[in-house]
Amino acid sequence: MGLGAVAFQTMLGGTAQAGSNPLETRPPQFGGKAKHIIHIFANGGPSQVDTFDPKPMLTQMHGKDMPAENLKTERKTGHLMKSPYSFKKYGQCGLEVSEIFSKTAESADDLCVIRSMHADVPNHEPSLLLMNCGEARAVRPSMGSWVTYGLGTLNQNLPGFVTMCPGGYPIQESQNWQAGFLPGTFQGTYIDTQHRELDKLIENIRNRRLPAKEQRRQIDLLQELNHRHLVKRNEDAQLEARIQSFELAYRMQMDATDAFDLSREPQAIRDMYGDTVHGRQMLITRRLIERGVRFVQVWHGPGQPWDHHDDLETGHRQLGKECDQPIAALLKDLKQRGMLDEVLVMWGGEFGRTPVVELPTPGANSGKVNGRDHNHYGFSVWLAGGGSKGGYVHGATDDFGFAARDKPVHVHDLHATILKMLGFDHETFTYRYAGRDFRLTDVHGKVVSELIA
Repeated sequence: MGLGAVAFQTMLGGTAQAGSNPLETRPPQFGGKAKHIIHIFANGGPSQVDTFDPKPMLTQMHGKDMPAENLKTERKTGHLMKSPYSFKKYGQCGLEVSEIFSKTAESADDLCVIRSMHADVPNHEPSLLLMNCGEARAVRPSMGSWVTYGLGTLNQNLPGFVTMCPGGYPIQESQNWQAGFLPGTFQGTYIDTQHRELDKLIENIRNRRLPAKEQRRQIDLLQELNHRHLVKRNEDAQLEARIQSFELAYRMQMDATDAFDLSREPQAIRDMYGDTVHGRQMLITRRLIERGVRFVQVWHGPGQPWDHHDDLETGHRQLGKECDQPIAALLKDLKQRGMLDEVLVMWGGEFGRTPVVELPTPGANSGKVNGRDHNHYGFSVWLAGGGSKGGYVHGATDDFGFAARDKPVHVHDLHATILKMLGFDHETFTYRYAGRDFRLTDVHGKVVSELIA
């Protein structure tokens, strides 16, 4: 309401003003410990009761009906189904973790596990957008876009927000990393990490026809013409974002070549991550963060790979095998380099899965009674580093892992807390559009202070 607020709004508003550098590094509203975010997205909905939320009652009552209300599910479900995996305690904190994440669990004392997450609906599309953009239906900026809007980036030769998904897009495609009504320069830059060659990872990254000096002359001429075009169109923000993208693309040629060249890493580090798709993309993630990229999102694969309506035992085990070692390596690597204190790592899906078995229905699954349906009532997400409270379990689901019961945390609450760790008040960190001040948490959300160290 005073001059301080006006000054702050002017500072943030500068990101959308034509002629300025929208990715220029900016301070947060107040001191935040986290400076970067790595969001590891287990798209499809991993089962909480088979990963980070063990439920002995499921084992005791396997094959029996729920003794309490069987909550409404997307598809027809039946009796309780125990986890096919064993759980074990790890670290000084005694965190119980499934065998399929045994390597990640070696960093138990750095993990802040939220076992009481909940969302709004049991459908992939709206739940993905809720987790990524804070809104399940309308077009809104993604969390990565909000973060780069607020903080800019520490390396002007790389995008501030990078999203990696090997083999194609997840459900909802680029809407998951959209800039929405923010300037387009804050949208995530997609990279298909199934490829090893730089030219396939990033299209047109090299100009094989012209030397750098001639390219620079071309870009300078193009930018001069574009700026004249911009002035005649009332400094249009979308046009300004496109102009900035040309300049960034030119500057990326050197830094991107370095960031994605894993041959520059010692063999011991490459072995630690593993020579797999997930090993490579996790190592690329560390190299991008190390070079100043503000927000990196890492997807498991195209579509919804964790969506096991049947064959959950085989499916979850295989996916765990693919990503457990790379995630564990990332956490250990960040810590040994002294980076984990300023890098907030987040793992989870758009929702969880039911503790009851899904029954076969025409066209819904292959008829195998060994999978779980979607479950938005209760699921798990974990954080590490960036000022989160390590070796801590927050909240709980009921005895069967169906719904959040103790200290429930909505997705809006998670977003509010993450912004607090970055140094932002989610209620005042806004962007004015169409006559309204918008924010990541819309009109909801409360900071969960217990998650912050």
